[in-house]
Amino acid sequence: MLAFTLMLLYPLSGLGAPTGPWKWGGGYPGSTMAAVKVSLALTALALLLVIIAGTPVAYYLARREGVERAIWEGALLISVLLPPLALGILLSLSFGPMTALGGWLARLGVASANSATAFVATQFYVSAGYYVLAARAAFAAVPRELEQAAGLLGLNPLRVFWRVTLPLARLGLAAAASLAWARALGEFGAIIVTAYYPSGMPVQIWINLQEAGLPAVMPLLLIFLLSALPLPWLLHLAARRSQVYV
Repeated sequence: MLAFTLMLLYPLSGLGAPTGPWKWGGGYPGSTMAAVKVSLALTALALLLVIIAGTPVAYYLARREGVERAIWEGALLISVLLPPLALGILLSLSFGPMTALGGWLARLGVASANSATAFVATQFYVSAGYYVLAARAAFAAVPRELEQAAGLLGLNPLRVFWRVTLPLARLGLAAAASLAWARALGEFGAIIVTAYYPSGMPVQIWINLQEAGLPAVMPLLLIFLLSALPLPWLLHLAARRSQVYV
């Protein structure tokens, strides 16, 4: 177990590799912090939308069986299995001004490319399937007998969900949100097609590498890791602690 864990963590040693003096300004002054702000703010918004829209879907799927569930899960898997670059191209085409939906958005003044809207929408598409499938598993693990018993005690379906189902599924939902956060924050292939600007951290790392080399990449890479890793870990710990008191 120790050897396997060390093998998985070994790439982190690259942070100490000799690359020359780090350039905290990135490819140009201010680019590092601008990319951090863009990624954190817009990814948080995208994750909120994923949770709001995906949680009811996940619960619905967890309570379905047989062919119906297989069909819906198959549709979700398509979004998960699409190569990121292909997804970015498809999003840019399907929301482009030449389509009915894209034209309608353009008339409303909503930019479907190189905008905060495009950034959030792309992150939503790349992470929603991961969240829903993981959250479905969390809801499916909740014993139906407990929900039925709560209903017999007089709780309506909504209160059963909030008082019984949600607390019992909390740990799995935290894992689902963590997975969606990491997936959205680290997206590069689709984002570089749909929202090259405003540049988030993955795109800015690429820009810095092209313009100034590894010394300009390393500071942003460190911030990127510190941004991506703690939130999932903290969500997991919070959910586990809450589960102890349920």
